[in-house]
Amino acid sequence: MAGTARKDREMAMNAKRQLSECSDPVERLRLQCLARGSSGIKGLGRTFKIMDDDNSRSLDLKEFLKGLSDYGVPIEKKEATDLFQLFDKDGSGTIDFDEFLLTLRPEMSKARKEVVMEAFRKLDKTGDGVITVEDLQGVYNVKHHPKYQNGEWTEDQIFRKFLDNFDSPYDKDGKVTKEEFVNYYSGVSASIDSDVYFILMMKNAWKL
Repeated sequence: MAGTARKDREMAMNAKRQLSECSDPVERLRLQCLARGSSGIKGLGRTFKIMDDDNSRSLDLKEFLKGLSDYGVPIEKKEATDLFQLFDKDGSGTIDFDEFLLTLRPEMSKARKEVVMEAFRKLDKTGDGVITVEDLQGVYNVKHHPKYQNGEWTEDQIFRKFLDNFDSPYDKDGKVTKEEFVNYYSGVSASIDSDVYFILMMKNAWKL
């Protein structure tokens, strides 16, 4: 516990140092979150909740602009509006937490990316750069799934549900691209500090 608190303090101090040299608004907001001790999914969730004045679980443009101001991100209104559109992946006119996290989470380290790609290659049996139900057959065993055992779901339904975990929420097509797979694990990675633990988790999960 003490080690985690110390690491959070170090991250906050490092972020404050970088802020003075940073002009990119997305990176500046990320650094401001870190400087306030908001790292990983929980920390970004706290930032999102603070910005969400009406507790609607989404940010409209007004809340987003106020949030940027509160977090010390000086930016012209036109640039802020363009930035809002960058966050608003589905063009709905509001930013939900998934969109907020997707834009602000830190990039994975090279070691993490390599193990994620190793898992993707194992799943992509056909080698066409896309994971489909056909790829999962023989790799993912559904026979121990409780809904298969009680006859509630077919094998095909379980495969599709499995793919839905990785499939983009904005384009559910039953196929998982390399980008979607990496995006999913970027979200997982954001809440795990240690490269060693993340890599061990991936190797155990996919028997790499």
